[in-house]
Amino acid sequence: MSIMSRLLERMGVRRQSQVTELPGEPVRPNTERGSRTTPENQIKYLYRSMWTDPALRAAILDIRYMDQIDPRVKRIHRRTALAAVKGGLLLKTSSANRRLRKAWEGFERRLQLNRLEKLKSDARGLLMEGNLPLQWVLGPDKRVAACVRMPSETIVPRVTPAGTFKDPAAAYDQYDLTSGRVIATFPLWQLSLVRLTPDNYDDHGSMGRPYLDATREVWKKLRMTEEDLVIRRRTRAPLRLVHTLEGANEEELEKYRAQVEEDQTEITTDFYLNRKGGVQAVQGDASLDQIADVVHLLDTFFAGAPAPKGLFGYTEGLNRDILEDLKRDYFEEIDALQDTQAFVYELGFRLDLLLQGVNPDSYDFSVQFAERRTDTPNQRADLALKFQALGASRETVWRTAGMDPAAELAQRDAEARSNDPYPEPDNMGSGPRVAVTPGNQRKGESSTTISTRS
Repeated sequence: MSIMSRLLERMGVRRQSQVTELPGEPVRPNTERGSRTTPENQIKYLYRSMWTDPALRAAILDIRYMDQIDPRVKRIHRRTALAAVKGGLLLKTSSANRRLRKAWEGFERRLQLNRLEKLKSDARGLLMEGNLPLQWVLGPDKRVAACVRMPSETIVPRVTPAGTFKDPAAAYDQYDLTSGRVIATFPLWQLSLVRLTPDNYDDHGSMGRPYLDATREVWKKLRMTEEDLVIRRRTRAPLRLVHTLEGANEEELEKYRAQVEEDQTEITTDFYLNRKGGVQAVQGDASLDQIADVVHLLDTFFAGAPAPKGLFGYTEGLNRDILEDLKRDYFEEIDALQDTQAFVYELGFRLDLLLQGVNPDSYDFSVQFAERRTDTPNQRADLALKFQALGASRETVWRTAGMDPAAELAQRDAEARSNDPYPEPDNMGSGPRVAVTPGNQRKGESSTTISTRS
């Protein structure tokens, strides 16, 4: 099997000669394809075959505008992306696969995946566009030299009405939205695209949706209500006076009005009249502090955010115990975002291995982010010590603690070969003893005690 055939098979593209074997029945060709699309999606397919998805483009433009002018939206995108990529990428495999680890280190360095700015940019793009299309750029040595994030609103998958690619050699088209022409066509191996909550995962023409897509209408109402509140405060909050001149004609009233308005720049406390009249104070709007409608819209907006509004600065009336429970849901959202983003990097690494003549299926590995569930270093260390108390392997303990097992083994070998005339007394024993005390922390969590064996 050629390298391209193995790559296409790994990406899910199978030949038309695929067969299906049922128990007790002879092998027969699978010619029944059917349709996975709904009637409304079939109409969308007609538009997608001629032009980019206008609904997706409108949603992406709205989200970008919201991120540009609203600090709340910007904070949601920035904090969520930073929490997802915190700690960087990690190749999860055995420390014995030195060749694989060396290939990953070179791949990570060439593509700048060891830089937090690159990972954060890709995460923000996935959140704001709902899709992460990465173009794999080959260098002179026929290896993956870079991955470029493409604007997803210009990418159109070339699929059949059933949602499968027509031709793996021309899987995606990129349109110039100003001229309406196709400016580039990408084969399936050159452009890898992951989607965030697509309508149908098995339909490759169904693009993902931006994370805050459903909050666009609520955000518009929230902005409108806040602007109306400011206008109302400016027009109705100041103290006003009613001047009553009994028996005055229109000329006398206009003369008095001109005199009073001329002196408005000065601090005037008294009015003097030579006829029966009066000046009555009219208080400003006394209900300006009643903003329950704004609070309702704010709660509705953050209902579509990945985290409760308490994590973004709105902490009034929020119980601490309830916030802890809501944070668990936030961590699950972060885990799903990490899995989606890490998968596209794993596809690129598999492509790089194929170009080097290495079969990636012969190794057991996966690419994931180092810090899961945004755990703190103390929480990861506590969990690692619990695994050690259960008798887990050293690699499992180190990987749980967020350390690289291969690097730790290499460092241990270097320390063992060194001729230190003054070794540390703590390192001369058989290792630390770990004890776990359940129910000794808040919310019933366990506490870890470490002591050195005598």
